[in-house]
Amino acid sequence: MGILDDKVAIVTGGGRGLGRAHCLALAEAGAAVVVNDPGAGVHGEQTGDSPADEVVAEITKLGGRAMANHCSVTDWAATEAMVADTVAEFGRLDIVVNNAGIVRDRMLFSMSEAEFDAVIAVHLKGTFALTRHACAYWRQASKRGERVAGRVINTTSGTGLFGNQGQSNYAAAKAGIAGLTVVTALEMRRYGVTANAISPIATTRMTEGLAVGTPQPTTNGFDPGDPANASGVVVYLASDEAAWLTGQVLRIEGNRLNRLQGWTVTGVHPSRSGEALAPDELAEAVPQLYGAAPAGRATGVGQ
Repeated sequence: MGILDDKVAIVTGGGRGLGRAHCLALAEAGAAVVVNDPGAGVHGEQTGDSPADEVVAEITKLGGRAMANHCSVTDWAATEAMVADTVAEFGRLDIVVNNAGIVRDRMLFSMSEAEFDAVIAVHLKGTFALTRHACAYWRQASKRGERVAGRVINTTSGTGLFGNQGQSNYAAAKAGIAGLTVVTALEMRRYGVTANAISPIATTRMTEGLAVGTPQPTTNGFDPGDPANASGVVVYLASDEAAWLTGQVLRIEGNRLNRLQGWTVTGVHPSRSGEALAPDELAEAVPQLYGAAPAGRATGVGQ
């Protein structure tokens, strides 16, 4: 018996890297898997490859159930059809893993509108589109009196949470996904649906050449950059064991799981006058909030 027996999952970007690892882990845990991947290159270009079919073949060879889907997650109608096709093939939908992504890195002052829009479309709109259609399906099932245990597992990144030069489009998309995860959790809790996000550190096509690389394999052979390191977390979040956890971001570093918390208040300055804060008062108060030198002196903050 697997922890996900009788469950049905959709994994976007499931043909390579993190997505492929997630698909294989979900199938090994007992889930039927819809492997979504249009076969695009790392920048979104058409390649003619069919990685989704290759992963489906791997899963079926191991005795699992799987189906390929080749649509782009940027296509609203196609993501709606993907949900419907999944239910038609396997009778239900329980798990959505939003993993599809591309990169078009460039410094902010050189980035084109097309480069910004393309990355936002795949990462943020794609995550929203499939999540929206899956949540509509689960809401209707709940209203019919059916037991729902829906799981949305989104993919954010350190760039979206902490920033990285040359990736303003990617950072905006990944930060948006973290925010979308929280809202999805708030809105769908009443229908039996959880939403969480993972922030995996892994060696993939998208991380090649980045200054923030991954650690090298250890002396015992463990590879901290292996995309499969994050897949156990995905399987857990997809299971009934994680029904209590929602609206969270979990960061995976090799064999370590980190609980992340969002923006928190770390200092407060109330207006001395009881009225609106004035610039001259803030010139003194803001450096104090940040533990910095008084205005006019070098602080080092942000360097």
